[in-house]
Amino acid sequence: MNVTIIGAGKMGEALARGILRAGLLLPTELTFADVATVQLQELADALGATAAMDNVEAVREATLVILAVKPNTIAQVCREIAPVLLSGAIVLSIAAGISLRQLAAVLERDDVILARAMPNTPCLVGAGAIGLSFTEQAPAEARTTVAELLAPTGLVLSMTETQLDAVTGLSGSGPAFVALFIEALADGGVLMGLPRAQAAQLAAQTVFGTAKLILETGLHPAQVKDMVSSPGGTTIAGIAALEKAGFRAAAISAVKSATMRSQELSKD
Repeated sequence: MNVTIIGAGKMGEALARGILRAGLLLPTELTFADVATVQLQELADALGATAAMDNVEAVREATLVILAVKPNTIAQVCREIAPVLLSGAIVLSIAAGISLRQLAAVLERDDVILARAMPNTPCLVGAGAIGLSFTEQAPAEARTTVAELLAPTGLVLSMTETQLDAVTGLSGSGPAFVALFIEALADGGVLMGLPRAQAAQLAAQTVFGTAKLILETGLHPAQVKDMVSSPGGTTIAGIAALEKAGFRAAAISAVKSATMRSQELSKD
């Protein structure tokens, strides 16, 4: 395959590094395009990929084009590249709130395959969570190809497009929510006498280890909570404090608010 990533930001870089690290592409099969020319050249040099200063030239031979640009610029980029896309090429957008219908309307190319993905920032370390959706007519081969290319960056779940707004609210925005929780845990440790550096390490490792335990054992989060909560013990006292403060409701509300914002972006 020849893959072009338009957008040399953190997410475009994360996807590229994951694909190359897994040996799914040679660096010579990867092209980057971006308006930030210095950043573009530095990234291309670091990965051994090709840097293209022009979006049109970048996609001429691409069998997969990944649109890793901001939602407010995606229409302009699509209009630029639409005339030169290869017939049968896959166009994968990771722009939040931009629907497949909107992509199709601006590209006006019935002979290309459209897909959307919602990755998150942990893709940078190969531990991301990605929702993936295609148009109904997308062939199975294209679906498999994209899923396999994304897999080295984290968990890939195929779903209907209507579910992607919820993915944006949960795993797309979720790293910020989790980071806030880690920071709060660390603050609690500092309050109770731990040095800041140690408190931050302990908080982050606790969240990481708990997530790993749930993913690898298949235990329900409630089971893990019950494993730690002894009658009359320290943990249940802390849980009672969280429940009193509305922790669970706040987390649910955060995902709902982020999801609704994603839905609003789709209508803009």
